[in-house]
Amino acid sequence: QVQLVESGGGLVESGGSLRLSCAVSGSTMDGYASAWFRQAPGKKREGVSCFSHSDGGIYYADSVKGRFTISRDNAKNTVYLQMNSLEPEDTAVYYCALTTMLCCDDNAPISESDFGFWGQGTQVTVSS
Repeated sequence: QVQLVESGGGLVESGGSLRLSCAVSGSTMDGYASAWFRQAPGKKREGVSCFSHSDGGIYYADSVKGRFTISRDNAKNTVYLQMNSLEPEDTAVYYCALTTMLCCDDNAPISESDFGFWGQGTQVTVSS
């Protein structure tokens, strides 16, 4: 059974940085695309970034390009999201997700309906 556990969220001032981690158990990440989504209060869940482990494809939402970086550590079976220059608009619950159903592409926004495995989420709050 594939399980995902996020960590690294917290409270940070505007302009600060956080690194989120997603530890994957029950499977290796080979053949999966890993993604980060976020959901702010009263808003739909938004795809933030995606990384294809098969072809190295990467997607970033326009709102985070140049500020966020997705990466992985195969030895630790962990996916990361480095978030720099954080803004109050980045405040949300951040979720890690996995799928075997797509490859990530910078021109193709991701949808939560494409992902079958989810973590419980970690809160990120950016104060102004």
